[in-house]
Amino acid sequence: MQVTRLRVYPVKSFAGRDATSAVVRPWGLEGDRRWGVVEPDGTPVTARERNALLALTAEPLADGGLLLSAPGDAEPLRVDPPLGAAPIPVGHSRQQEALPAGDEADAWLSERMRMPLRLVWQPDPRHRPVNPAHGGRPGEGLSLADAGPLLLASEASLAQLDAWTPDDVPPLDIVRFRPNVVVDGDAPFAEDAWTRVRIGGVRFRFGEVCDRCVMTTIDPETLARGKEPIRTLAKHRKWDGATWFGVRLIPELDGAGASASAHRIAIGDEVEVEVG
Repeated sequence: MQVTRLRVYPVKSFAGRDATSAVVRPWGLEGDRRWGVVEPDGTPVTARERNALLALTAEPLADGGLLLSAPGDAEPLRVDPPLGAAPIPVGHSRQQEALPAGDEADAWLSERMRMPLRLVWQPDPRHRPVNPAHGGRPGEGLSLADAGPLLLASEASLAQLDAWTPDDVPPLDIVRFRPNVVVDGDAPFAEDAWTRVRIGGVRFRFGEVCDRCVMTTIDPETLARGKEPIRTLAKHRKWDGATWFGVRLIPELDGAGASASAHRIAIGDEVEVEVG
């Protein structure tokens, strides 16, 4: 089994970006979901409520900044990390404050979404703990991702889901599930039983199976909503009142002072698993 795709989402709920390799940090992949969108009062806004966020893109820069763009833009907007800004209150779970990106970024975002919004940056993911209910342990931090540092999805599981789905429904792109790592798979849904997984030279601990929301029913290209895959998952993968696809992983990095190069994963890396 090996890695077939890597994805990073620089801004929570924006479109993701493919990568050939990525640095693994204790809180997730380098540059993944350090930025988020909120209303003026700090209430988080995601593509669950505002599908059009999925049409916006953000290119991460080496200094932690972004190039923001949207369909029809002549040029991207550069946004630097707001290191000197005063924190503002935000409503992300276990994240009380974030740094505002500034008026220019807010105006860009508000104009394209046709509502007043702010872009915010998480300065230190170590301060947002992984909830123990989602597999976290003391001292483990998290980006602005929903519940776990990294999401892994399996092509074998997607193939099984497609086989379950009615014939008149086109095969779904795994991008719908917004994974960070895609593997070519073992048996379908074998990942549910993993205890730990090693990708290249980096070890991860199983956090939990991922519960899926209505964002998976939004076509990432057309932004149209449908009933799949939730309808089919509910027939085959429903328990505890939710539907499930993919697993959340928590990095277990060797040595606090190890270099970033020692914690890099890439397409083609072998994937070894522990079960039980």
